[in-house]
Amino acid sequence: MNDQTTSHGRVPAQRNAEGWMFLIEAARDMRTTGAIAPSGKALAGLLTDPVRAQAPHPLAVLEAGAGTGPVTRALIPQLSRGSRLDIVEANPRFAARLRTLVTTHPHLADRPSQVTVHQTYVEQLDTDQRYDVIVSGLPLTNFTPVQVERIMARYLELLHPGGTLTYFAYLGTRKARALTASRAEARRHAAVDEIMATYQRTYATGRWTVWANIPPAYVWHLRRPLVSADQPGPHEPQSDGASR
Repeated sequence: MNDQTTSHGRVPAQRNAEGWMFLIEAARDMRTTGAIAPSGKALAGLLTDPVRAQAPHPLAVLEAGAGTGPVTRALIPQLSRGSRLDIVEANPRFAARLRTLVTTHPHLADRPSQVTVHQTYVEQLDTDQRYDVIVSGLPLTNFTPVQVERIMARYLELLHPGGTLTYFAYLGTRKARALTASRAEARRHAAVDEIMATYQRTYATGRWTVWANIPPAYVWHLRRPLVSADQPGPHEPQSDGASR
């Protein structure tokens, strides 16, 4: 990220404020807030790798579920001239914070229209734009299987052929919920995991383990085929990439 104020204590203060905001919003609405802390630097780096890898080519990028903006701050400095970033965030307080981030970010001082914040759900995003990279921060394990299917179908619809979707999932959530949640909740979580496993078998190009995050997480990269693919089905899973 491009923060230059760590030695003055501003960045830690900002991160502490974001952490408290996440906890407050999670208590209000677990549908739009699925984390207990903002994404760390290592996690944000892996999520945004496909954008960095294609620089300096102009790209259309979508970030869904941006929260307080830790991944947004990693994305903005990577945007070349001619690129655009659409940010989708359903939580109104997060969306307001993201708009402030966009209007005050030094990299956007001479090109403010390069980044747009949309306060909506990604399934309801009204656009004809197709994206080279989609970065998802949505808490998919908090959703119903039907919602997850709709979100994933929308992601594939929004991607250019050959485009990349990146997303993360926390380690150990299924086991934890199996121990503490109701049977119905455990079944819902297992069904979501199975849906995502099917997409992973069909479209994944890599998986990484990010230990330097609270909590640790997997990062997945999925790619939409250049030609139409069959519905997700059983394929050989991709091998893990290097851990971070």
